[in-house]
Amino acid sequence: MLDFLRQTGSYLMVNAYPFLAYEANNDVISLDYALFKENPGVVDSGNGLRYYSLFDAQIDAVFAALSALKYDDLNIVVTETGWPSKGDNNEIGASVENAAAYNGNLVRRALTGGGTPLRPKADLTVLLFALFNENKKPGPTSERNFGLFYPNEQKVYDIPFTIEGLKGGPRAVSGGGERAATPVASVGNVPVTTAGQTWCVANAGVGRGKLQAALDYACGEGAADCRQIQPGATCYDPNTIEAHASYAFNSYYQKNKRAMGSCDFEGAAYVVSQPPRFGNCEFPTRY
Repeated sequence: MLDFLRQTGSYLMVNAYPFLAYEANNDVISLDYALFKENPGVVDSGNGLRYYSLFDAQIDAVFAALSALKYDDLNIVVTETGWPSKGDNNEIGASVENAAAYNGNLVRRALTGGGTPLRPKADLTVLLFALFNENKKPGPTSERNFGLFYPNEQKVYDIPFTIEGLKGGPRAVSGGGERAATPVASVGNVPVTTAGQTWCVANAGVGRGKLQAALDYACGEGAADCRQIQPGATCYDPNTIEAHASYAFNSYYQKNKRAMGSCDFEGAAYVVSQPPRFGNCEFPTRY
């Protein structure tokens, strides 16, 4: 089969379900790691890379297997991934809130991410499963509840599908209507589009206190290069917490090779794909 895919220039189709791995191993897999949320990451004992999402780890497992078989020239497409909004009592993690978080963060990862830690330049195509709940499907309850819509065409929850839509975050519309993710406010005059490289900027909406704490971490324990935001340096002006935090967050993000989870700071930062504009300061993309 792999020979055929190589000869025809076709893609290997992969179904990736972090939910199934989490449900079966929730004693050793954290929910934040499965939902693309902020987490300390997991170091792969084989390649030494740190992973901040179970999805990326699953995809890189496929890439590693292809490489071991000498088919590392093949591309893959993720033909299915998703999270159920409802499950049986023993299906741990199946809920509207978790489904909205996973699929909303998956869209964020697809729009602002890149490749994977093992294949940082890979251009991943990801197909979300599924559009509708399948109310007649046999099997456990989760099998009937992967959809964004009920069979009557009512939404199970809202998730964004554009960069602009990411500002609002995913929103659950049933199960009490609780927010499934912290909304991202607009950030100064930083444009947010889909073209080009990616940078990390501060989310002013979280407030000065949270930005300052995250800035202190980035410039201290996080080992970001903060020399250019010191008094008299190139990026000291504008002398605002938002501008300084953005520079520090981006340094940390770039030093960590733009890994998933390295631009979050507990909601104090997010990724943009055009160069931030704060005075005459230029934000590096590599160190």
